[in-house]
Amino acid sequence: MTTQTSRPLSGRVAVVTGASSGIGAASAEHLAALGARVVVLARRADRLEQLVARINENGGQAGALPLDVTDQAAVQAAADRVAAEFGGADLLFNNAGIMLPAPIEERAGEQWQHQIDLNITGLMNAIGAFTPQLVKAAEQHGVADLINTSSIAAQNIYPNFAVYSATKAYVTHLSRHLRVELGPKNVRVSAIEPGIVGTELQSHVTDDGALAWLAGAKETIEWLTPEDVAQTVGFVASLPARVNLQQVTVMPTAQAS
Repeated sequence: MTTQTSRPLSGRVAVVTGASSGIGAASAEHLAALGARVVVLARRADRLEQLVARINENGGQAGALPLDVTDQAAVQAAADRVAAEFGGADLLFNNAGIMLPAPIEERAGEQWQHQIDLNITGLMNAIGAFTPQLVKAAEQHGVADLINTSSIAAQNIYPNFAVYSATKAYVTHLSRHLRVELGPKNVRVSAIEPGIVGTELQSHVTDDGALAWLAGAKETIEWLTPEDVAQTVGFVASLPARVNLQQVTVMPTAQAS
């Protein structure tokens, strides 16, 4: 028999960005398994359709809104649809992002901009569009969650990862500030900082030095899986309303830094 304990997010509406693969897809499935109605956002419509089908086949409830989070108008339109069709979100998991390391002397301007656009501007677009819904939900039900995917790179130093790491430092520091603003309104704000996770992020890397480092890490460390991070997201969202995990670092056991 399904109980409230096994489905602690029943009655809640979770929006997940970057949901077409990796951490986003795994988190959408896990949040649905915990009872939330899930709305998944990403560019690849076919991947989202497959994800929604899996969730629904497993007894969950999900809908897809394909979009590019760097398009502010598209994100706002999606938020408007979530309000109209689902009654508004009370959980936003900001997960869309990209990692493109390169030595700064290469002046890889397009890669810099891509990371800034997606990791920062896309994040802000989603926060701007959905925060009013989170505040309203918290007023009505006593709790809402804004969970942002950062990285251990926000804290630690990795050669050739300067721009990516800086974008993630932005995510972590922004989350601290938003917690001060939104916490008194019962909106919990959390930053999840994973170490190395086996996702599509690595497939986008072209820098030889970073590729060599990742290859070496693969041989010596058992990387986290997207499901490991998804479990963390579900745990954070399932805590009593009085509890806010402000910053959670999730590391492979063998990864030192």
